[in-house]
Amino acid sequence: MTFDEIDSKISTFMERWGILAVRISFGIIFIWFGILKPLGISSAEPLVLATVPWLPVFEGETWVSIIGWWEVLIGVAFLFKRTIRIAIGLLALQMVGTFLPLVMLPEITFQAGYFPYGPTMEGQYIIKNLMIISAALVVGGTVRRFEHESK
Repeated sequence: MTFDEIDSKISTFMERWGILAVRISFGIIFIWFGILKPLGISSAEPLVLATVPWLPVFEGETWVSIIGWWEVLIGVAFLFKRTIRIAIGLLALQMVGTFLPLVMLPEITFQAGYFPYGPTMEGQYIIKNLMIISAALVVGGTVRRFEHESK
């Protein structure tokens, strides 16, 4: 077997299974990390609590729970082709809130004296969401293809 044949087989495998793998990964991550919030065992809880005081409608702990269930819903919606658009819409709204600490809490998200290029662990946790947004764009780009395949 030549290099080109091997490369072609690997590429075909990746094209066939890549989007499904991303969707399942989204499902696992969002359901898992989301459910930790209403259970009160999320390591992100202090960051969420520090971010939401400007939202006067609910207490901070209630916001943590709402955000957690929102994330669970995102995860479940990514698992089904018919609800990908819903997942991406919910994800887009969630990502806006996720990036708020970078602006509202730079003392927590960046090392002292190293703003804007020295993120703390919390800052890195937030910045990695750029990859989640990118992966969601890739998955979203397949929605119409899924619809055509099912017809």
